Amino acid sequence: MAKNFDVVVIGGGPGGYIAAIRAAQLGFNTACIDEWKTRDGKPAPGGTCTNVGCIPSKALLQSSENYEEAGKHFGDHGISMKDLAIDIGKMIARKDAVVKQNNDGILYLFKKNKVTFFHGRGSFAKAGGEGYEIQVKGAADETVTARHVIVATGSSARALPGVPFDEELVLSNDGALRIGAVPKKLVLVGSGVIGLEMGSVWRRVGSEVTVLEALPTFLGAVDEQIAKEAHKAFTKQGLKIELGVKVGEIKPEGKGLSVAYTNAKGEAQRLQADRLIVSIGRVPNTKGLNPEAVGLKLDERGAIVVDDECRTNLPNVWAVGDVVRGPMLAHKAEEEGVAVAERIAGQHGHVNFNTIPWVIYTSPEIAWVGRTEQQLKADGVQYKAGTFPFMANGRARALGDTTGMVKFLADAKTDEILGVHIVGPMASELISEAVVAMEFKASAEDIARICHAHPSLSEATKEAALAVDKRTLNF
Repeated sequence: MAKNFDVVVIGGGPGGYIAAIRAAQLGFNTACIDEWKTRDGKPAPGGTCTNVGCIPSKALLQSSENYEEAGKHFGDHGISMKDLAIDIGKMIARKDAVVKQNNDGILYLFKKNKVTFFHGRGSFAKAGGEGYEIQVKGAADETVTARHVIVATGSSARALPGVPFDEELVLSNDGALRIGAVPKKLVLVGSGVIGLEMGSVWRRVGSEVTVLEALPTFLGAVDEQIAKEAHKAFTKQGLKIELGVKVGEIKPEGKGLSVAYTNAKGEAQRLQADRLIVSIGRVPNTKGLNPEAVGLKLDERGAIVVDDECRTNLPNVWAVGDVVRGPMLAHKAEEEGVAVAERIAGQHGHVNFNTIPWVIYTSPEIAWVGRTEQQLKADGVQYKAGTFPFMANGRARALGDTTGMVKFLADAKTDEILGVHIVGPMASELISEAVVAMEFKASAEDIARICHAHPSLSEATKEAALAVDKRTLNF
């Protein structure tokens, strides 16, 4: 006999598990279905983000950054290192332990909030009566019914045409996070977030890394001035970045791969790679969802079609996160999950796409919110810009990391903040002040007038705001 619920969430990633918890908090009898599992078959909720994305990549970034600091910069602090070595197996094991802590934490939160968890793949069976019938295929197949369904099935890595992932030589983010030994030569196709983060990890521990990017510009979505600063820093570190390339034949060669491509000058080139990481974007994951059983509408990309409030074409069926329009960001999915649960409860859930922060966790970190300078120019918006370099910040000097800057863009007439862009130390944390400021329609002058602790990296934010009016105090 089917188990009945007020809300069933299909998918236990950031959008799904947060939606389930919020729905339960609002008094709904809630279930969450998720099929991720550990190598020994145990439940591993958290989706791509927790298992093969945000969390494990940050763990490896931290480990590799510690190694590089010890090898190249500890001497500046009077700390001598002898016989420095890295144990890649232990590094990967630490990453796995961090992932498990997050998996277990989500299961604990389900229990705490009385969310019923089903381990398996959820798919639509039929619509009828007052809701929907959902099949759960797992160790034991089950059927549940729901008055409301929230689809949060996430996304999958996009493969190169004719070059499927084998996660041994041709790697997605999944395989890139569990390489067992340092590859001598690593080639990345695509200079997006995943490519740059994984390239940074393996370069720091000894790989010769080449990034092949089809676009003629580096980090085209990032403010151009910030992207140029980042490109300069990455190149200095040893990442070889080639722009405007066209990737050709990829074939096995020896124990690795041969990668043919045409460079920006039209010249034929060939690289030998021990491993190839493909980072050319992600596609919505609706495989196995069986949307045709209930008439759920998908677009030409395979994403679920939703309106501004995440409603699908079906009554009481909602969708959030990577499987719908908008940026494929974990925190965007979380906000949509909360908003949908509140809308089901008759409240007014809200997500402001204009103040969603973006972060690339390289070193230097890159973070931004709002519009870029090139976007403002294209839109014909009159603006003022102010920048402040970390080399003039006392805390950055003490840290030994003065790369980068903070940049403010404000309306020329009203002084309202239109965008904030950071490349440098702890940019992922500093950007939150800008997000709060923009949510409250703050002006650059507001930030310039607020007292910031000294010495702190956040003083660079204050100084960049002062620079909008050409009155920096420390540069």
